[in-house]
Amino acid sequence: MNFLSSCYNFQMEYLIWCDESDSRGKLYSNFYGGALVKSKDFNYVRSKLSVTKTENNFHGEIKWQKVSANYFERYIKAVDVFFDLIEKGFVKFRIMFTNNNALPKRTSTFFQKNEFFLLYYQFIKNAFGLINSNEGRHNINIRVYFDRLPNSKEKGKPFKNYVRGLNKNKEFINAGIKIRKEDVVDVISHQHDMIQFLDIILGAMSFYLNEKHKEFSPNTNILGKKTIIKEKLCNHIIKRIRKIYPKFNINETTNIEQENDLWNDKYRHWCFEFGNNEPKFD
Repeated sequence: MNFLSSCYNFQMEYLIWCDESDSRGKLYSNFYGGALVKSKDFNYVRSKLSVTKTENNFHGEIKWQKVSANYFERYIKAVDVFFDLIEKGFVKFRIMFTNNNALPKRTSTFFQKNEFFLLYYQFIKNAFGLINSNEGRHNINIRVYFDRLPNSKEKGKPFKNYVRGLNKNKEFINAGIKIRKEDVVDVISHQHDMIQFLDIILGAMSFYLNEKHKEFSPNTNILGKKTIIKEKLCNHIIKRIRKIYPKFNINETTNIEQENDLWNDKYRHWCFEFGNNEPKFD
């Protein structure tokens, strides 16, 4: 049985799809993205994304790396459908990244070996404000779908166990947030349209923040056609973000103006700051 086919066993579930991008960029690194859909909205969202792909003749995966001049208008239409879902509250979207100027100069051996997963864990735990999501305090189950993790056997399995371990976190317990062992999995992106749409937005943000739109071709010393097209799509995505939040700053952590903004906001960025301590699996 497909694990999504049983997503209505609880009164409410949150389905979270996750992906990651540049681990090391020119200016910004460690890009993580996530999209959250409530179980009651899942069929509607899945249908909208599937229909959009069909109508625009996307027969395979849609991905940031596949953006081209021939498909530019189709990607614009697909992005608009996705942002319509975000704007109307059917999808919550989060991106986390680090500023290279603020990376710690000294780190432990453990952090160096586990940086990818330590930061990913912080993203899952905090980016959506899950502990502020459940005012009714009825149990809410969380399902997390990672695009196939690197080092899945060596480090991916322990990482997923840490995510499952949030079940024992006092804040999650007090908020009625549950994570079952079988509901933290890595998946194949071509089977999940949500990860594909997530990949486009995450790739665009990494592209923009690392100024890839300014990179000239080494052979011709001019901007490549694909670079120009990607910049246009990126500008359109930024325009859609600012339609929701007119003063949105792409390279900064989104302001928290009210207590529950981490949960209530439709779209947020998080420029992760290390402070004096390394992130931990806590």
